[in-house]
Amino acid sequence: MTEFNGFQARMQFTPIPNPVFSSLMPQITDIVELKVLLITFALIYPKKGSLRYVTFNELLSHTDLIDNQRGTEENQLKKALENLEKKQAIVHLTSNDGDKQEDIYFINNESSRTAVERIKSGEIALPGVKYETHIPEVGETGSDIFTLYEQNIGMLTPLIADELKEAQKEYPESWIKDAIKESVTQNKRSWRYISRILEHWSTEGKDDGTHRGNLKKNTDPDKFIKGKYGHMVQR
Repeated sequence: MTEFNGFQARMQFTPIPNPVFSSLMPQITDIVELKVLLITFALIYPKKGSLRYVTFNELLSHTDLIDNQRGTEENQLKKALENLEKKQAIVHLTSNDGDKQEDIYFINNESSRTAVERIKSGEIALPGVKYETHIPEVGETGSDIFTLYEQNIGMLTPLIADELKEAQKEYPESWIKDAIKESVTQNKRSWRYISRILEHWSTEGKDDGTHRGNLKKNTDPDKFIKGKYGHMVQR
């Protein structure tokens, strides 16, 4: 470890948000946890681009953070990161690239939370890694259309929820679920694409042999893209 000889005239700075001192630090009693938090800021902020994060292995390379009297470096780091996640200081995402699994950590701010949701929905991808999105099967626990949409397409806003409720009145729920899954398969995750699938099935028939006549009600096929919220919602 390099001996500290005081601060120099010219040096780099790492920004630390004020809530770290006012709200977060009083909750931290473990020195390793505090060190991990500070080095996470130090590693993330100099990075370029909109997706700024640090990996578990990057943090592990800073062995001077760890107390050798308290177990292995890896276990101490895992414990510290788990505690910081519980305190909502960081956001954790596990990515997969074939057989390789990588734990990735973001500072828990608004831009990071939005980025993580977009990564989970498949809208954006992390360079070199793939995030595995689980697509629940029809009938699986928690697989109602609202859960299915949020898990695979994106954030369920009140306006999108209204669109889904309207779709429920016009189409069989199995159609809506299948349309959501089809949009994931085609990597076109938006309500606009889902609604177009439903409109196509309602006029041309679905592969399983069901046709528009089997639907609950005859409606304008453009209803879901020109409704009262159509000018407001990005689908």
